[in-house]
Amino acid sequence: MKQAITEADLTRLVSITDPQYSPDGKKLAYVQTKVNKKQDSYDAHIYVFDTDAQESAQWTFGNGRNQHPRWSPDGRMLAFTSNREETSQVYVIHTAGGEARKATDIPYDVNQPVWSPDGNYLLCSVKLTKDESVTDEKKPEIEDYEPLEVDSLTYKADGQGFKRGKYTQLVLVQLDTGEIRQITKHERDHAGHTFSPCGKTIAFCANLTEKEDSRVNDVYIMTLSTGEIKRLTGQNGMFSSPSFSPDGKYLAFLGHEQEFENATLDKAWLYDVEKGELVCLTDMLDVHLNDAVVGDSLVGGVLPKPAWTKDGKGFYVIGTEQGSTGIYYISTEGLAYPVRLEKEHVNGFSLHPDETGFAASITLPVWPSELYDIALGEDQAVRLTNVNKAFIEERIISEPEELQFATTDGLTVHGWLIKPARFEKGKTYPLILEVHGGPHAMYANAYFHEFQVLAAKGSAVVYVNPRGSHGYGQDFVNRVRGDYGGGDFEDVMAAVDHVLDRYQFIDHDRIGITGGSYGGFMTNWAVGHTNRFKAAVTQRSISNWVSFYGVSDIGYFFTEWQIGADLFENPDKLWDRSPLKYADRVETPLLILHGERDDRCPIEQAEQLFTALKKMGKKVKLVRFPNASHDLSRSGHPKQRIKRLQYISGWFDSHL
Repeated sequence: MKQAITEADLTRLVSITDPQYSPDGKKLAYVQTKVNKKQDSYDAHIYVFDTDAQESAQWTFGNGRNQHPRWSPDGRMLAFTSNREETSQVYVIHTAGGEARKATDIPYDVNQPVWSPDGNYLLCSVKLTKDESVTDEKKPEIEDYEPLEVDSLTYKADGQGFKRGKYTQLVLVQLDTGEIRQITKHERDHAGHTFSPCGKTIAFCANLTEKEDSRVNDVYIMTLSTGEIKRLTGQNGMFSSPSFSPDGKYLAFLGHEQEFENATLDKAWLYDVEKGELVCLTDMLDVHLNDAVVGDSLVGGVLPKPAWTKDGKGFYVIGTEQGSTGIYYISTEGLAYPVRLEKEHVNGFSLHPDETGFAASITLPVWPSELYDIALGEDQAVRLTNVNKAFIEERIISEPEELQFATTDGLTVHGWLIKPARFEKGKTYPLILEVHGGPHAMYANAYFHEFQVLAAKGSAVVYVNPRGSHGYGQDFVNRVRGDYGGGDFEDVMAAVDHVLDRYQFIDHDRIGITGGSYGGFMTNWAVGHTNRFKAAVTQRSISNWVSFYGVSDIGYFFTEWQIGADLFENPDKLWDRSPLKYADRVETPLLILHGERDDRCPIEQAEQLFTALKKMGKKVKLVRFPNASHDLSRSGHPKQRIKRLQYISGWFDSHL
């Protein structure tokens, strides 16, 4: 008999990510990640699926994370990164068998290996200060009480903490000799690196403007023999994922020129290497060419770069649309359309060498991520792995029901409702409204453990994509900017009204709300503007835009971009849109969850709200998670993630 899902079932979920076909298409490498309960961490291993035998074999073992598998051009070797020792290093394993050989051995983490076309080199990334070198024998030790000198607005980053002058540099590793040469020197982060087909040049992305805090990321081509670099974009946008066509004539990449700041849809771009001309291929496509899905069941997802066809006439990318992600074809002539767009979350794919289909890592609404085979032009996907099958067969999983409704100003809001796991006709149940973060993100047709836990506890769960969400076009995603707590608040409240009208089993007097980041802001805003909710849980939230401006790693630009006000030009608007201003109106019992190392929405946001409410005698509790970043719910320590879910479900159990 199937059992109800529990918070601790989080440790049973397995993530399949980053599929990579071998050059002959006979093998398929991928990463399988699961919780290591004993060490309160995650183990990630490289598996290889044999397309002839139709079975997978594990290629790496032990504790730690083995990731980023990449085949050599001749298919005889597989490079990957592993932190099996003190640092993350690159290893190479021969497909004929044997132990993996360490390709790098330096005191700093080495990541993102990319093969040169001749198979003799690996282009990798390493975080270094200006005083550190890949030839160092030891990593400099930093005393616990060493002062931190700050002269840049970008001195910290959520999940990384204080940068201490470290920047991501590119290094070239010669496999035969083990020699490592640093090829970038700017004190800036360099990312997205790739070789040209001839091997004489590379492409990468970086902000090399005079101002380190400029919110730009340009595409560059470097000639390896001279170190000379050429900028391809106009120092006015955010670009990523460069990928050369097979003949080296073109360079495709994704990004935008910030027409709507960080609410701008990612588009596909094409640079003609011979002519030096840049063109946007998808100006007329109202789709975000990226993965904007938020969830809590996938660990280690990797966004694939544009995957070129052999004839160099087009490439494939992931796109976010209508609550799903799919695979889109973009031609060099500007033709763009989805080749697969089903009710699912495609989080990675690899084009088969014969171009007849794809291998993809896909999450479904009732099934966590697995590996699938997709034939081009076919709707049906064949599941190649069953790592989550036992969990699915042993637990009651509530299937989401799609819904949509019209807003008073003519928009359409899309979302889902999950019924209680043991739903019985004739009974009434509480309702919990979930609000996602971002705000430029998207709930999707994908398994969400938190929602299933709440359904298992006997609640219905409604989650929608209000204005500001990705997946519904440029106008829709931009609608929230300058109007936080306005139309977006009306959207989520309209979602509640919609399900109350549609589903007679919901108890109108037992409604709760929760959300994280922007969703935490909305939770705080809601309880200060309505008393309809009988319980609320705010997570990693924003309560005061005035202080957020100076304490968040993104506050100095995010407040102006999103709220439409600068601290020194219009502080009144920041305060007017701050939930803290309305703390005296709060009557809803509020649980505040926050990570102590959250640099995106620092914990002082939670402290201010808690102090104000407690001083006023309101029903409030603050729970602090030591050393937890903004990503606690997605990739934090498993024990903390379970406790977080227990706090959420327990608070609603007590008050609903």
